[in-house]
Amino acid sequence: MTDTQYRVLAQLANKFIEKNERYIERRLGDLGDLRERAADDPGALEESAFDGVAAVEAEVGRLEDDLEEFDPVPMTGWPTDRVYRTFFEAIDYHERVVVIMLDEVDKLVEKSGDDTLYNLSRMNSELENSRVSIMGISNDLKFTDFLDPRVKSSLGEEEIVFPPYDATQLRDILDHRSDVAFKPDVLSDDVIPLCAAFAAQEHGDARRALDLLRTAGELAERDRTETVDEEHVRHAQEKIELDRVVEVVRTLPTQSKLVLYATILLEKNGVHNINTGEVFNIYKRLCQEIDADVLTQRRVTDLISELDMLGIVNAVVVSKGRYGRTKEISLSVPLDETEAVLLSDSRVGEVEDAQPFVQARFDN
Repeated sequence: MTDTQYRVLAQLANKFIEKNERYIERRLGDLGDLRERAADDPGALEESAFDGVAAVEAEVGRLEDDLEEFDPVPMTGWPTDRVYRTFFEAIDYHERVVVIMLDEVDKLVEKSGDDTLYNLSRMNSELENSRVSIMGISNDLKFTDFLDPRVKSSLGEEEIVFPPYDATQLRDILDHRSDVAFKPDVLSDDVIPLCAAFAAQEHGDARRALDLLRTAGELAERDRTETVDEEHVRHAQEKIELDRVVEVVRTLPTQSKLVLYATILLEKNGVHNINTGEVFNIYKRLCQEIDADVLTQRRVTDLISELDMLGIVNAVVVSKGRYGRTKEISLSVPLDETEAVLLSDSRVGEVEDAQPFVQARFDN
C-alpha cells in the first residue's frame, strides 16, 4: 500500500468512525429517554424492540462498550490489513447505504494506482449490514480509459458529464450568494450579469464569477461608495488577472526569472520580434552580474517554452528559410508590473543597477 492509499483509507475510516460515534450518541440519548419513560410507564416499551427495562439497559451497555472500542486510524504506522479491517468494520457497523465521493479521483489513481478503487468497488461482497456506492469526480474525460480492465469491470461505472455553467446559471448562483453577502440595493443592476458574462467566457467557472463579485465589492468598499457598479467589476477583472500574473511570476525559479527579465529588458529597449539568441545573450550577462550559473542555450529555450506554457510570454516558432527556425518571443503580461515583481526578488534585484550596462550592449 502506498502512502497515498494509506492516507485515503485512514481518512475514510476516521470519517465513518466519527459518524458511528455520533450515531451511538444519538441512540444513547433516545434509549435514555425511553428508559426513563419505561420506569414510570411500562407501556412505553410496547412499540419498541425491547421487552423490558433490562433489555434497554443491556443495549445501552453494549453501545457504551462499542463507543469506547472505536480506535481512530493514525496517518502512519498501521499494517495494511488492520487499516482495511478497521475501515470495513466502521462502514458495516449498522445497516445503511453509503455513498463515497472521491473528488479529483484521477489524481488518486495517478499517485497511487487503481488498487484503492478496486478494493472499494469489491467491498459489497464482504459487507453484511451496509452497501457502498462510489462516486468519482474528475475533470479528465479520458480518465477511465487508463484504468485496469478488472477495475472498470468491478466499478460498472456510469458516466455523467456536466457541461460548464452558462451565463444564466452563473447569474442564479451569484443572485443566491449576493443575498447573503451584500445588503439590499447595494449592487447595481448590471453587476451580476457582467460578472456572469466574464466568467462564462472563461469556461463557465463559478469560482471565477464569485471572485469577481467579491473583488468588486472590496474595491467599492475601498472607494467608500454606497453601491457596487459596472466599473468596479471591470476593475476587479483587471485586478484578478494581474494578481494571477504576480503570483505566477513570484514563484518562478531564479533561472526562469532571469530569462524573463532578459526578455523584459529587450522589450523595454525597443527590440521587436525577439529571438532566442537575443534573450540568451542578455541572460548570460545577467547571470554574470549576480554570479549565477549560466545554463546552455538549449536549456534556456526549454525555460522559454515553460514561460509560454504558463502564459507569461508568447513564443512562436518561425522559419528563417536557409537560416533555419527560431522562436519569436513577446511578453503576454504587463511589462512594468512584471518587472517590479522580478526586481523584488533578492537575487534578481541585484542586476537592477546593471541595466545601463545592458543598454550599452544594445547601443553597440
